[in-house]
Amino acid sequence: MLIDLAPVPGRTRETRAIPYVVAAVAFAGYAAWSLQRLRTFDASGFDLGIFEQAVRSYAHGHWPVSDLLGADRPTLGDHFHPILALLAPCYLLWPSPGCLLVAQALLFAVSAVPVTRCAVELLGARRGAVVGAGYVLSWGLLSAVNFDFHEICFAVPMLAFAAEHLLRERWRAAVWCALPLVLVKEDLPLTLAAVGVVLVLNRQRRLGWTVIVFGVVTSALLFLVVLPALNPAGAYAHNGGFNPFGGAIVKVSMLLALLAPTAFAALRSPLLLLAVPTLLWRLVSANDRYWGMGYHYSAVLMPIVFLAGVHGARRLARYLPACALLVGLGSFGLQAAHLTSGVWTPSQRDGIDAVLARIPDGATVLASNRLAPRLTSRCTVLFFDGVTPLRPEWVVVANPEQSWPTTLATKAAAVTELESTGYLRVDGTDSVVLLHRE
Repeated sequence: MLIDLAPVPGRTRETRAIPYVVAAVAFAGYAAWSLQRLRTFDASGFDLGIFEQAVRSYAHGHWPVSDLLGADRPTLGDHFHPILALLAPCYLLWPSPGCLLVAQALLFAVSAVPVTRCAVELLGARRGAVVGAGYVLSWGLLSAVNFDFHEICFAVPMLAFAAEHLLRERWRAAVWCALPLVLVKEDLPLTLAAVGVVLVLNRQRRLGWTVIVFGVVTSALLFLVVLPALNPAGAYAHNGGFNPFGGAIVKVSMLLALLAPTAFAALRSPLLLLAVPTLLWRLVSANDRYWGMGYHYSAVLMPIVFLAGVHGARRLARYLPACALLVGLGSFGLQAAHLTSGVWTPSQRDGIDAVLARIPDGATVLASNRLAPRLTSRCTVLFFDGVTPLRPEWVVVANPEQSWPTTLATKAAAVTELESTGYLRVDGTDSVVLLHRE
C-alpha cells in the first residue's frame, strides 16, 4: 500500500516555496547549459536538428518531416511523438533550435516541483531541499541536457506528477497525468500500464486493469501498425534485435547508479514498478547505447526513482539527502567536463557563422552534423555523411569533421569528388568549407 501525503502541520510560506525555488534554479541552469552547447557548436543535427525540422513542420501547418533523416522523411515513422506539435506556437515566436532547448529545460525543471514537494513533506524542509537539489543534478537529467533535445522531456514531468498523485492516493489524477504518455513515444504506453499495475496493487482493480489493457494495446498498435505504416521502409525503424545477456557489467553499473542516489531506498517502494518497462526494453536490446548512463535514455527514470526513494526512505531518512546530493555533485562534475568551449575558438566560430550567412534563406543544403542546427530554422538541411547521392545547390562541411556515421576518409573523398563534379568552393576557413553547385 502507498501512503497518503497529508499536509505537514505548521508549514510556512517559505517551506511551501522550496520546490519552486529549486525548479527555478534548475531551469536557469539547464537553459544556460543547453544554449552554451548550441553557441559552441556542440549541439548536433542528430538529434536537435531533426526535432527542430519536425517542430518547424508543425509550426507551418505541415505533416512533420525531417530531411536530416532523409528527404521529406516523416518523423512520426521514426518515433511516435505527436506531442511535439505543442511546441509549434512557441517556435513561431522564436524560430530557433534554442526554442526547443529552453522548452526542454523548463519541462525538466517543472518535474523538480513534485519531487521536492514530496521530499519536503516526508523528510522535512532541509532534507527535502537537499533531495530536490540532488534530483536536479541527477545523472539521468544532466546527461539528457548535455545531449540536444528529445521528446522524452515531456514525459519527465508527467511521470513526476503521476507518481506524486499515486503517493497521495489520488488515483484518477495519477492516471490523467500519465495518460498523455501515449503521445510522447511508442514505448511509454507500457509505463502507463505500469501505473495501472500500481493501482491494482492498491485495490483499485477496475481502474487499474483498464489502464493496463489500454497501455499494452496502445503500445502494441504503435509498434506493430502505426509506426510501420508511417515509415517508408514499412517496418519499425529501431528494431535492432535482442541481446539480453550482453554487456552485463555495463548494465549492472547503470542499475547501481540508478539506485545509488536514494541509498537504495527506492527498492522499498512499489512506485519503482513504473521504471520496469523502460528498463526492460533497454536491457534486452542489442543496441549497446541503451545499456549505459549516456544520452537521454535515463531521464524518464529519474522522477520515478527519486519519488520511490523518498517513499521508501522512512528508516533511511538521514542517509537519503546526503546520497542524493553526493551522487548529484559527482554527476555534475562528470557532465560539466563535457561542457567545454567547443571544438573551435571564438574567432573560428565567428568565421563559421560568416560562411554560413552566405547561404540564402530557403536554400537546400547538405550540411555536417555540427553545422546543421545553425541552418535548420531557415533552410532545407540534408545530412552530409559522405555517401549520400543527393546533390543540392549548397554543401557545407566542418573541419574537423566528425567521423560518425562514416569514416573521415570517406567524407574527405566525398568533398573532393564534389569539387571535381560541378561544385565550386566559394568560401571557407580553416574550420569550414562551403561549396556551391555551378
